[in-house]
Amino acid sequence: MESNTIIKKTNTKGDAAMKTFRSALLLGLTMLVGAAMTATGASAIDNSSIGKPEFREHKATYGLVYRLPKDVTDILDNKIYPALRERLVKLGLVDESRTFNLQHVTVVHIHNADPATPGKMLKALPKAPPVLKLTLKDFYNTEASKGAGAPWWFDLGVVKSGQGYTEMMSYNTVATAALTPLRDGPLPRCTGPVYANMSDVAKELTRTVGVSGVNVVKDGKETASHNPHNTLVYSMTKFDERLQAAMKEVANEMNSILPNGIDTQFKVVSIVEIGFMGNVLREFYRISLEDGSAWDVTSGKAVALGK
Repeated sequence: MESNTIIKKTNTKGDAAMKTFRSALLLGLTMLVGAAMTATGASAIDNSSIGKPEFREHKATYGLVYRLPKDVTDILDNKIYPALRERLVKLGLVDESRTFNLQHVTVVHIHNADPATPGKMLKALPKAPPVLKLTLKDFYNTEASKGAGAPWWFDLGVVKSGQGYTEMMSYNTVATAALTPLRDGPLPRCTGPVYANMSDVAKELTRTVGVSGVNVVKDGKETASHNPHNTLVYSMTKFDERLQAAMKEVANEMNSILPNGIDTQFKVVSIVEIGFMGNVLREFYRISLEDGSAWDVTSGKAVALGK
């Protein structure tokens, strides 16, 4: 999750549209960052919690996420969640089996106590990516950082190949540049014991953009730290050897149920509120990847994207 691999460009005809999309988005990165920094003021970002032994106090986290389409949630709700929740309860993870979450794949999260942040995010966002054709496949367990103990997650991965995946990675670079200047400091779950056990790459990202596991442009090239996935279990229970072994068996069982994964298309991206562990609590704005329109999910009224 914290690799610093450089995304390789290809020269196939199928990638021509993606290259145009990537070039146009990257061309505006500097302008996006500058505009966001001017609007919020660099002094609003406080990194003083980095390096302290305890987690930063969590006040409000907002994010940009792809809500899972119904064809995916129907499969997960019918084939995965019933057995998964049963296993969690048997392991004593009752709270984890009840955690509320709007199912999604994350683009980027930022922390800011200002309730006006979702509106600012809408204004800061660049053009949305095209419809993303993807495959969700392979269940696995993830620790925030090895040795921290918590939080940890049970995830369903995204197959890392194809045009949809490439477009998703490029959009992560652009969204990270546009939205992270709106943060008031590092994401709380990236501080304390998690930060202490992070790789150097993840620590640098936490210091410079407030969160690890995102793509940035470094030395003129896109990095690939982002690991897109859907999270099914969020936990602050210590991920000890017993749980590691048990949850590995759970992953094996779930993979046997969906050995070929789920082919799907992401057609919307949403601005949401997020809990400390990353679970989505509520949705504010939804943006169509088909035509670029945006609307307030409560009122249903159209809103302007990037203005």
